[in-house]
This record gives sequence, C-alpha cells and structure tokens, in this order.
Amino acid sequence: MRLLLILIEFLLVLSVAYGIVGLTLYFMQSSFLYKPLREVCYTPEELGLDFEKVTFQTADGLHLRGWYVPAQSAGRTVLFCHGNGGNMMHCLDSVNIFYNLGMNCFIFDYRGYGESDGQKPTEAGTYLDAEAAYRWLTENRGVPADSIIIFGRSLGGSVAAQLASSVKACSLVLESTFTSYADIGSQFYPYMPVRWFAAFKYDTVGFLEHVRCPIMIIHSPNDEIIPYELGRKLYEVAGEPKKFVEISGNHNDGFLTSGEVYKNAWINWIRFLKNYRDENGLQDVAF
Repeated sequence: MRLLLILIEFLLVLSVAYGIVGLTLYFMQSSFLYKPLREVCYTPEELGLDFEKVTFQTADGLHLRGWYVPAQSAGRTVLFCHGNGGNMMHCLDSVNIFYNLGMNCFIFDYRGYGESDGQKPTEAGTYLDAEAAYRWLTENRGVPADSIIIFGRSLGGSVAAQLASSVKACSLVLESTFTSYADIGSQFYPYMPVRWFAAFKYDTVGFLEHVRCPIMIIHSPNDEIIPYELGRKLYEVAGEPKKFVEISGNHNDGFLTSGEVYKNAWINWIRFLKNYRDENGLQDVAF
C-alpha cells in the first residue's frame, strides 16, 4: 500500500512538472521562434557593393528597412526573406554571392528586426512584410514580376512560399526550410504534444500546393536544426517544374561550405529558367 501511495505521489509530481514545462513552452513560443537583433553594424558597403537604403510601408502601416543591391546587366532580382535570427546584416555573404552571380538582390528586415518598425514579429506580420517588399520591388522600383526569384532561407522559406503562393514570380527557391511549424516543433520537443498547442502554422507544404512557378529546394543532410527529410518532403509536394539540390555543411553555413556546388546550383537554375521560358513561348527579360 505504501509503495502504491509513493508511486501515485511520484506520478502526480511528474504530471505537474510536465504541465509546467508544457505551459512554459506554450507561452514562450514567440521568443523561441523569433530571435531578432536590432543593431545593424554592417551594410553591403563593407563588401564594396553599391546599394540603396530602402524604407517601405506595410499594409498595416509599419515602415520596414531593406537594402537593394543592383548587379550590372542583371536579368533576375532575388527577393530575399531571411531566417528567424539576427537581421539582414547577417546575410551579407549571400547577398554577395547573388551579386557575383549577376543578380540584383533586395533583402529586408521583418517587423521587430533591425531598424524596421514594430515591437515584435508575428506570423501574419511576416507575411505582410514580404508582400510589402514585393510591392516595393514591382511598383516602386519597377521590377517585372516575371524576373523576380523569391528566395527564403530557414523560417524565411515558409514566408517566401506564402508569398509565392499569392503573387506572380519567375521562381521560388527554398533553402534549409521546414515543412511546417508543428513538424519542426515536434523535432525539438518530441516528448510534448506540440501539434495540440502550436501557436504558429508556417505551413510551407500547404503554401507549395498553390505555387505555380518553378521551384528549387536546397538542403543539406548535415543540417542539425531542420532535418534533411523535411527538405525532401517539400520537394515531393512541390509542383513541376522543380529541382532538388543537396549541399553539405550545417544549417547556418551550408551555402558557404558547399562552395562551387551551391553557386553552380544557382547558375544552372538561372539557365533552366531562361530555357523554360523560351520553350513555353514566354517573354523574358534581357540577359
């Protein structure tokens, strides 16, 4: 009898502890997901790149900051949706790669990141932010929609997919991206009923079902944060035409450690996009 009471007491304590952990995770989800930094110490100028500091407004009235980096005789413009940590200054290596590949790049900070307005990011807010960046490119800068490659890395991949599901673009490229918030949450907390209390969706798979432009998926088997299998699943559900590129390295620097493999993937994709448009009788921008 005494052993039974001890067991019951142990189970009660365990249940209370489990509940406390669950509640903590539930109410702390936003701080776990978004890791913004306000200070912007470096700009494309550090790499010797000419650029334009851009301020643009979202549909709900916030002013966001971005950098437009033009490349000489560029035929494509990359709209860059960055990941959940830091701010756009942490993506300068990627901006430099796109510039050297002959593509313009427009990168921006979501609300609550860098010098953009807003106290904290939200899922709906990140979607509005990407839509506002797209409008600035097409309406203010006059960039043709069919020359825009919507690119997203990590969390930004889900934001990019949402945008590509509702606007016209030349292509969508997702790098190191998860299938949904619930899926990646289950990877980090397999002992918790994440799907029951997930406060976010970021349903990348669902967005891909509505994307009608060519899609390239980039992922590393060595990604320690977002499992390779999730990248493969994104490829499986993506519509044609599509391409999967396997790179090496970890989540945050695979695009660098992969070197020529990564750069050649982009070069081949740009070539494919031009041929695809030619074969389908679509008017293309000059190269």
